[in-house]
Amino acid sequence: MKILQVIDSFSPSAGGTASVACRLSQALSQRDHEITLYTSDFHLEPGYITSLSDIKTYAAHNYLSLGGRPLLMPGMLFRSRRELRDFDIIHLHNYPTLPNVMVHRYARQYNIPYVLQAHGSLATYFQKGVQKMVYDTLWGKTILKGAAKVIAVASIEAEIYRSMGVDENKIEYVPNGIDAAEFDNLPPRGEFRNRYDLEDRKIVLYLGRIHATKGLNLLVEAFTGLLREHGDALLVITGPDDGCLPALKNLIKRLHIEEKTIFTGPLYGMEKLQVIIDSDVFAMPSSYEIFGIAALEACLCGIPVVVTDCCGIAPEITADMGQVIRYDEDELRDALLKVFTAPEPDEESKEKRKMALLARFSWQKLAIEVECIYRGIVENHEG
Repeated sequence: MKILQVIDSFSPSAGGTASVACRLSQALSQRDHEITLYTSDFHLEPGYITSLSDIKTYAAHNYLSLGGRPLLMPGMLFRSRRELRDFDIIHLHNYPTLPNVMVHRYARQYNIPYVLQAHGSLATYFQKGVQKMVYDTLWGKTILKGAAKVIAVASIEAEIYRSMGVDENKIEYVPNGIDAAEFDNLPPRGEFRNRYDLEDRKIVLYLGRIHATKGLNLLVEAFTGLLREHGDALLVITGPDDGCLPALKNLIKRLHIEEKTIFTGPLYGMEKLQVIIDSDVFAMPSSYEIFGIAALEACLCGIPVVVTDCCGIAPEITADMGQVIRYDEDELRDALLKVFTAPEPDEESKEKRKMALLARFSWQKLAIEVECIYRGIVENHEG
């Protein structure tokens, strides 16, 4: 099939959405599909594009941004008008984006079916109420209504689709995936600890965007309570600022735990694996998390996880992987304490868990699921 993937921003700093579009495109290409990617040059890192050697890519120049998102890229409109009739199916990533509006216009004109994958962006957490209302009214509801299928990564997102008026029979479930090759040769323990001279201190790790929905205030409060019994514990916060870093640092200062906290900034590739490997527990205390792939990455590194039941990944977390708790400070503190006192699982158990997760969440497997969705749409469309 000739497949078009559309995403407004394509770089590691754009978060997990860009990674999903990248890995899915690669896996589909390996299955002999002809993949084209439309994106913008907004915050684009050239290496991210050049890594897609078998995929045609077009990065439209963005002339204006608003709220950290690209807003004006006429080149994509012209490209869509010229090329869109050549595709069998289109996959739109994210919901409230201008590339979706432009591509949708010509998808409808040329009668090309499309799939929408919102990646959690349907919820109002990521847009101001007025902005969302305007987008919904002008374009969003039309784009949702016209989609042949929508993809939800978890039941949380499926419920949001329903609340937006999407028919149940249009909703398909496909979780986010894992790049198995990334975990073939994990780094040795100690690299991150040696870099920061941490020796044998207990480490609580958060890895993700520093955003209001991520529960970092809750984590800091719970960690402060944890220090009463484990005074040598350390909180490591890894990830890019998404608007909440100054307020978080102020809270840490008020609680007098600056010396117990490390901000590493965003880490990728081997450096990300090094900080995971050297941690004692991974915490995902989000008040809203559409999936939570970082928790799976921690499990693949053999690190126990604590996630709230507000995370889409929560149903996948088994007792041997970690704990699922309510969004509650006391429960979070107690869960972290429990990990610190529990015996570490043996290497054989870790390896079995790793193999099971890779079998369930590898992009090779998930690409087959997405391919089946595409084929069903295209065959039905042709019929």
